[in-house]
Amino acid sequence: MGSQRRVYTRSVSLTRAPRWSTHLETRLSLAFGDSGPMQTFLQVFVHTPPRHLPGGSGTLRVVLGACRVWTVMHWGFLVSFQEQQPSWTDDLPLCHLSGVGSASNRSYSADGKGTESHPPEDNWLKFRSENNCFLYGVFNGYDGNRVTNFVAQRLSAELLLGQLSAEHTEADVRRVLLQAFDVVERSFLESIDDALAEKASLQSQLPEGVPQHQLPPQYQKILERLKTLEREVSGGAMAVVAVLLSNRLYVANVGTNRALLCKSTVDGLQVTQLNMDHTTENEDELFRLSQLGLDAGKLKQVGVICGQESTRRIGDYKVKYGYTDIDLLSAAKSKPIIAEPEIHGAQPLDGVTGFLVLMSEGLYKALEAAHGPGQANQEIAAMIDTEFAKQTSLDAVAQAVVDRVKRIHSDTFASGGERAKFCPRHEDMTLLVRNFGYPLGELSQPTPAPAPAAGGRVYPVSVPYSSAQSTSKTSVTLSLVMPSQGQLVNGAHSASTLDEATPTLTNQSPTLTLQSTNTHTQSSSSSSDGGLFRSRPTHSLPPGEDGRVEPYVDFAEFYRLWSVDHGEQSVATAP
Repeated sequence: MGSQRRVYTRSVSLTRAPRWSTHLETRLSLAFGDSGPMQTFLQVFVHTPPRHLPGGSGTLRVVLGACRVWTVMHWGFLVSFQEQQPSWTDDLPLCHLSGVGSASNRSYSADGKGTESHPPEDNWLKFRSENNCFLYGVFNGYDGNRVTNFVAQRLSAELLLGQLSAEHTEADVRRVLLQAFDVVERSFLESIDDALAEKASLQSQLPEGVPQHQLPPQYQKILERLKTLEREVSGGAMAVVAVLLSNRLYVANVGTNRALLCKSTVDGLQVTQLNMDHTTENEDELFRLSQLGLDAGKLKQVGVICGQESTRRIGDYKVKYGYTDIDLLSAAKSKPIIAEPEIHGAQPLDGVTGFLVLMSEGLYKALEAAHGPGQANQEIAAMIDTEFAKQTSLDAVAQAVVDRVKRIHSDTFASGGERAKFCPRHEDMTLLVRNFGYPLGELSQPTPAPAPAAGGRVYPVSVPYSSAQSTSKTSVTLSLVMPSQGQLVNGAHSASTLDEATPTLTNQSPTLTLQSTNTHTQSSSSSSDGGLFRSRPTHSLPPGEDGRVEPYVDFAEFYRLWSVDHGEQSVATAP
């Protein structure tokens, strides 16, 4: 029991209030004194929400709640309480400078109807600690949500209970992040040890060489129990985590989720992917695997390892314990599929205006399925930029983008076009957006007319618009800026030469241009569903009594001002 006591002592020593120690040590001595008090402790402590625990300090409740999580997870008792009881993280302060959007997985039938293939498996977190450390994470699970729930709970305990402080150097932060992921991985695998042992024992009771569907009835209970155990121990997760400490950004990544940093610059919105996907398309990962004795060429050709493209994962006991029984991995000298994160940073954020994006693999994969690979990061950043202007909350921004990607994907499948065959289903989608002073809700509030651009004149144009595509004629006034003579330049907007890893979105009216020297081309951001900007409804307008369709744009005021400015004697009317 000594090792368990040491783990708790380490956590307590990192807190900043010594008076907590006596209170906490009392409970720990009860927990580990003998089996009787231990059971009593578990019955009371595990089933008590953190906010009902003794102690007036909110931080004390968090520490006690974290110990409850560690105790239950370490011993394997009542592991399912995470899904049935309030979480200790409920008492952690949320970061209100961030927003999250999500959508569950969908599979489409021939008639275009979408159904959920499995319960949602993604998870996320967005917390801040009392020492002004911010923690964000997006977790993408498979074969169940048990691992993602575990990681979200335990990682918070490993990073937000005093382990990080403003005095820490960059090397200190990296060390803490590496240690946190290592503890989470080992703790999860330890938590399923008993279930794995029972599974092995039951399997030894089955007759060898007989398929399960041919076993006599007396083995049915064993088979049912084996299925239950397999559900409890299977599954894994990919994780991308961002830590913001002392205005410096650190990103830790395991798997295929992504982190983007989008900065506002004089040339537009600069989009940089901060992490690398851990797949067999990653040359560094192929080299790592080849150093273990694996055939890199074969791995790249196959692409998928035990059902997943990722070469780094948390959990997934089959590839951690049984890789020697997997043909593709059997030659490895040591574990080929690991949970060690790649850490990027520290990225200074002084003077940065923009936003951070964390997204699950399901989001960008759905967009790539509909539009093709290569531009998903830029397209998603452009969508976020558009929603920043339209929405009034960060949650609304993130959810609007997720809904848009979901709609693009389903519309592509329903269209029956060339890309439809790539869109029969999509996985869970999660998007987290953290704002760094980027303007929010500019189009949602009445604003004064924009100033003329470099000597140009603003001419109002009345256009009816409804986001619900109704037939109402409620109109909004947009502004069409006409440049003065000498302002026009050939072509689209000029672009400066950019670094290959940082494509830029130049958001200049009337179009948004995606620029990247990776392709040395410029392409309009408009997509198959109408582009990144609002457009008038596509439904047909009914003809009037004279058989003509009523005009939806009124240029009368535009023509009047134009005529006045250019000295024309008569006021032109709209056609």
